[in-house]
Amino acid sequence: MNNWFECKVSYDKAEGGGMPKKVTEPYLVDALSFTEAEARIIEELRPQVSGEFTVVDIKRSRLRELFFNVNGDRYYKVKVLIESLDDGPEKKTAVQMLAQATTVREALDVVDTGMKGSLAGYEIASVTETALVDVFPFSPETKETRAVTLESAEQE
Repeated sequence: MNNWFECKVSYDKAEGGGMPKKVTEPYLVDALSFTEAEARIIEELRPQVSGEFTVVDIKRSRLRELFFNVNGDRYYKVKVLIESLDDGPEKKTAVQMLAQATTVREALDVVDTGMKGSLAGYEIASVTETALVDVFPFSPETKETRAVTLESAEQE
């Protein structure tokens, strides 16, 4: 099980005219603690950001599942209602998932493809585009091995 932390980082970003502009951007990082999340985001961004940057906020992000998509350029938070498998009365539990996609429609397809092997029934309650710039799993292989390619899923 992953522990996801949303880290907001502030730095000077070069704009179209070459003038630097102060921006604060959110990133998602997999870590065991707040301290490790800060260390990991600094490690990940050091080669990407020129100049100084500051981690201004870190908060735990309660995500049940992440679905990466090699074609996606945005991240969508998807609220999914999962039906319980108990013998009692039908009960739905709301969980948050993250889907990498280009559009809302593609985010829905990515979640549907990722949930294909699930035994429990589910219903998508909402899809919201996030401001996340990038996601850093604990190991780079995680992002590659868990990537959903919609073309190959459609061929099955």
